[in-house]
Amino acid sequence: MRKTPNRNQPFQFPLAGKADGFIYFLGIGGIGMSALARYLKMAGYSVSGYDKAETDLTRSLEAFGIEVHYTDEVRWIPSDLQLVVFTPAVPTDLKIYRYCQGLGKPMKKRSEVLQSLTDGTYNVCVAGTHGKTTTSTLIAHILRHSGYGCQAFLGGISVNYETNTWSATRNLSVIEADEYDRSFLRLQPDLALITAMDPDHLDIYGTAEAMEEAYIDFTRLLSDQGELIYHQSLKRAADLAAPSRFSYALQSATADYYVSSLTVASDGYRFDLHTPDGVIQDCTLPVGGLHNVENAVGAAAVSHRLGIAPEGIRSSLACFRGVKRRFETIYRTPALHWIDDYAHHPEELRALVQGVRDLYPSHHLSLVFQPHLYTRTRDLALDFGAVLSLADEAYLLPIYPAREWPIEGVSAAMIRSNTHPEGFTVWSKENFSDWVVQQWCQSSTQPKVLVTAGAGDIDQLYPVILNRLPKS
Repeated sequence: MRKTPNRNQPFQFPLAGKADGFIYFLGIGGIGMSALARYLKMAGYSVSGYDKAETDLTRSLEAFGIEVHYTDEVRWIPSDLQLVVFTPAVPTDLKIYRYCQGLGKPMKKRSEVLQSLTDGTYNVCVAGTHGKTTTSTLIAHILRHSGYGCQAFLGGISVNYETNTWSATRNLSVIEADEYDRSFLRLQPDLALITAMDPDHLDIYGTAEAMEEAYIDFTRLLSDQGELIYHQSLKRAADLAAPSRFSYALQSATADYYVSSLTVASDGYRFDLHTPDGVIQDCTLPVGGLHNVENAVGAAAVSHRLGIAPEGIRSSLACFRGVKRRFETIYRTPALHWIDDYAHHPEELRALVQGVRDLYPSHHLSLVFQPHLYTRTRDLALDFGAVLSLADEAYLLPIYPAREWPIEGVSAAMIRSNTHPEGFTVWSKENFSDWVVQQWCQSSTQPKVLVTAGAGDIDQLYPVILNRLPKS
């Protein structure tokens, strides 16, 4: 078992010299990859990379001074490479991938580089099938806003800071711990938080039980004085290993951390936050969705364990502006509200729809969902159908394949439910764009809310659509 590092020591950057050549990223546009690329660039390294398509994220990297190319041509690879970083999502038949293999230079997965960067820091690691991006961003925000300080490696863009990574002088890292490809088992947690263990990535794990075992293995990695914070509802909670452990929940008084006096206000939610040491009264969270209040409880629990004062937690929550593509308002008029979210698992969608219903109970709710991955659609099609049925009307876009090849017989049309046995309409991207402009935004006697969701490229359609809508 690893000895717990001293988080109050000054942070010392662990990687070798900056003048030894470029660090080249294969798949630099991925959210986790972009965090590492930006972090290394801030540290003074020469950084460049490849991705298959230009996005807002790659454009932001270019604006930050990182060269990005979008064609599979070896001429873009720097001649003075010192390290190649790749993600499992990158196809191994790319010419540039094979070329890098032949150079004899070190090639490391993103998780290996993250492990190297955080090997000597006190690590706050947030894992879970859903909720981990907002929760880890909330933790990093509380530590930054309160003046405590941290390194941050996040899976989403913080609206407060317009980035998914930053550094500090304190020897502490906040890390979003990704369960895909068992990447989180490379980390060395000192304070771990688990939000959920619902089945996902069954293409990697095979069964829900195998995935649960991976989470249990993750808790076994805690250092000798490590602490675990876990959602009270986890069905394998008793099997999680930790020198000390604390539970959290939304409103369960049997948990160590929970809220009471919860009310919905025009600017979000108000509540009292209960901790083992007392109550932090009159907290405000100005983002939508009760699931985000629950995420805030988990983040506050971590911050409390680290010794952040109640006023620091309260003031940080009150100014948290969320994470891009997490319950994010895209467009708003007095009668129309468009909310976008990264939700790509049935339970994430369920929390999203419920959060919208809570805030807009009298609105007509239209849901447009882009499924992510053929395997996830195949494994969870019935669950997706049941959740989509909670909307007043629902539409599907074709599956976003990401790293996968098509699977025969698997398509968005697989998504069914008992209440909609005929299935949901599957649109092209053009159908979706035209519908928003020509039908959804038209006047109605009932106020309307549009929810768009998915972890693919659906958000790339929004700028053109917004240019066609009346100014909000």
